[in-house]
Parts: sequence; C-alpha cells; structure tokens
Amino acid sequence: MRCVRGTSGRAVPALIAAAAVFTALTSPADARRRSHHGGGGGYNPPYAAMVVDVKSGRVLHAVNEDALRHPASITKVMTLYLLFEQIEKGRMSLDTPLEISANAARQPPSKLGLRPGSTITAEEAIKALVTKSANDVACAIGENIAGSEGAFAEMMTRKAQALGMSRTHYANASGLPDSDQITTARDLTLLARAIQDRFPRYYRYFQTRSFAFRGRVIGNHNRLLGRVEGVDGIKTGYTRDSGFNLMTSARLEDRHIVAIVLGGKSGASRDAIMQRLVQANLPRAYAGARSTPPVVEVAERARPAVVAEKPVATRTMVASADDDAIETTASTGRGGQPLDISPMRQTTTPAGTKWRTGTGGAVPGNAQAYAPSPENGFPAPPPGAKYAARLPSVEPGEARAPAPRSETPAPAQKPVTVTPWVIQLGAMDDEGKAKSMLSEARQRSGGALAKAAPFTERVSHGGTTLFRARFSGFSEAEAAQDACRALKRSGFTCFATRS
Repeated sequence: MRCVRGTSGRAVPALIAAAAVFTALTSPADARRRSHHGGGGGYNPPYAAMVVDVKSGRVLHAVNEDALRHPASITKVMTLYLLFEQIEKGRMSLDTPLEISANAARQPPSKLGLRPGSTITAEEAIKALVTKSANDVACAIGENIAGSEGAFAEMMTRKAQALGMSRTHYANASGLPDSDQITTARDLTLLARAIQDRFPRYYRYFQTRSFAFRGRVIGNHNRLLGRVEGVDGIKTGYTRDSGFNLMTSARLEDRHIVAIVLGGKSGASRDAIMQRLVQANLPRAYAGARSTPPVVEVAERARPAVVAEKPVATRTMVASADDDAIETTASTGRGGQPLDISPMRQTTTPAGTKWRTGTGGAVPGNAQAYAPSPENGFPAPPPGAKYAARLPSVEPGEARAPAPRSETPAPAQKPVTVTPWVIQLGAMDDEGKAKSMLSEARQRSGGALAKAAPFTERVSHGGTTLFRARFSGFSEAEAAQDACRALKRSGFTCFATRS
C-alpha cells in the first residue's frame, strides 16, 4: 500500500470539503453483486462509504452504504472482537499460547509464516492482525477458539447478527476471497463502534504502529495513523474483488466519528478518500455528551442446533494478500461451512400446504447472513398466548371435525421448485417443529409470503439430523430480503440466502 503525502494542511470549510469528496469520487452502479474472477478487464471495484457521528448517531456521509461488498481483511476486526471476548470472560489471557495448525500455516499471504506445531501468544496474535494482517494467525485464532475455522466463521456471523449487522456473513476468519464473505458499509460502522464500546481496554491495540516479533519489526498497514489528525485506528483490507478497504476511527476535541471506505482503486486513493472524509466530517460531529447508547449485542437466546460440516476441498482463489503484500495465490482452502447455509440437498414437503412454483432467472450475487433463531427455533408467543395457538386457527362457530379416512392414499405432492433465492427461519431437530414454524410464519406474515412455497430440507452431519425451515419463490435477492424483513416485523428471525 502506498500512502499519500504532502497533502495540504489548510483548513477547508466542512461543506466545501464534503462537496469535494462527492465530486472527486466516482461510484459504480449499486449492483447487488459483481462477477468473480473476471478476466482481463480494467480494475474497477465497487465503491461504498459511510461516516457516522458516534456521539449522536447521525449519518454524516453515505454512498452505497447498504450495498453488499466484500470486507477483505476488515474481517479481522470481528476475529479480534471474539478473541477479546474470550479474554474478557477469562477463557483466555494475553499470554495464552495459540497453536498453529497445518491448515493455518498454509494460509496465503499476508502472513507471519509460522510453522505447524509452533505457538504464538494471544497478545502477539492481536498485534499480528492489527499490523501485518496475518492470515495464518487469523486462522489460528479461529481454530483455537472454535475448533475449526468454519465453526469460528459461524460464530462470527452470529455475533454480527447480534450486533445488528443484518447483512453481514462470514465464511472465514481472515477475509481471504470467498463469495460468501459479505457485508455493507453500514454494518461495518456498527462493528467499528461496537468493538470500542465493548472493549475500550483492548481497542488500544489498533493504535499499534509496529511491533517486534522474533527478530523482526513489523509495521502497520494503516498509513493514516500518525498522519491524519485525530485518527486512532482501525483496519485496512484488500482483495481483488473487494478493492482497497479501510475502517477508521477519529477523535478530536470531544468529537468522535467512525468511517468506512470500501472499493478503493488503490491503497493511495483509498487513503486520500478517507483523509478527506475525516477532515470534512470530524468538525461537523457533535462535541457534547454522547446521546446514543453503546452498540451492544441483543440478548442471546437458545438457537436451533447448528453444526459445522467437515472441511471441503480447497478451491482456487486469487489476490488474497493485504495492501502492500499483494500477490496472486491459489488454494486458500476454506474450512467447514456453516450447516445452516450450505447448498440445497434433499427437500420434503410440509403436510397440509400447497407448493407454488417460483420464478426462475439468473442467480444474483451471493448474499448470505445468519440470524440467531429464537428459543427452540420458534418466536416467542404473544403475552398470554398458549403454545397450542401455534396450530392452525379455527373461525368462531366452526366445528373442528376429524379428518375422514381415505381408502386410497393421497396423491404425492409435487416437489418444490427451488428458486435462486430462499429465506430460512431456522434448523430444527424435528421436522414437525420445522413445519409448524413455517405454518405459523405464513399465518402471521400477512401477504408477504403469499407467493412463497414452504419446504423443509433434511441435512445430516456426524449422526445429527436437522430440518431447515425455508421458503422458496424468490428470483431476486431484494424480494427475499423484503419478505424476511416482513417476517421480522411479525416476530420471526430469518435470513435470505442463495440456493
């Protein structure tokens, strides 16, 4: 990454500077996704940005803030969030040794190059992620906390959802290329605030300019530290598909902002954009007492059982380094996939419901996010309601007669046509529970699911069988997300996923 030097220190009125940012930047169309590994063309990553006043919660600047983007190594902020949590809870300490597995050791650059079987302390690991953005260390953190990087990615996604990062999904701990690793500028502003609110003691590590590690002095990729007034962290990122990303926090004279830039065309241009955003918006931030509450997690509730699948075969990835260590690499190797969002397999038809054939069409870009499911997979019933209220209702005065016996078996129902996008409510250990969840969701969602087709999907792992509760019938990501939002207003948790 090359930094911009010699920029003018003259004061610029906030409105003029903000206008300069808008006119200086060119933003691509707000596409939901862009093709991966496209050959030969010019480099033009999608741009997005957002600036938020931490004390007031006011949005000071926003461009494509809700468009799906790849976080690249900004992913490691969530990896560190979960490591800080382990330390805070006493499950680890800064001196805890983290073992480097063969899988962690073979991660592509940027990396420390640690050998399998060696160890690194938790504090060294923190500094390695903040400065070097070491992929081998990020993988090792995930494996030491969760047992596998796949299981850790699932933890990351759940934590993101708990923090309100509703459009974020993690597939690995490092941010190496993966089409399922997605977020938005808005979601990342939440993470930038949350890690400071929750871990002020450990946030100081993001101010590390360099650290000495076994005879080497490793510098920080974040070139704005010490160069732009007020900037106190936090993380850079780059892959070919993401472009050059930067998450920044800045404080000055009782003002505090967080800012996100995604899709810079180079490290230098990204830094220049961020510098202008900080200089234009930090003076506009509120200098009084903080009026917004800290970003905290929603109360964790019991969720349907979710397990991680076994690691899948490695697949070729490109441009997996970070900033000034950019190089092309192959075989990044993905860990286990979260079971709840892996590709479709067997489907079964819920009794008593009719299948509707959804529209087909080109599969839009990948957009997956995990939402914590309520206790036992069901939303909490209204106050005073009985559990039996989950059964289909009967109109007043209508007698409920037993179903007549049929001498001939009912005709088999046609399997569902799985559309490019589906929404999932949960994964239950009993198919009846999954069907009941689907039935109640349809009843309580109004017309949002009128054209959707409910189905369950049986998945097995290590002797455990789960049944996903899903609705098909969505050809576009936006339609699935709209239906999911309607379900959430009715008290359900859900997420949209590509089939």
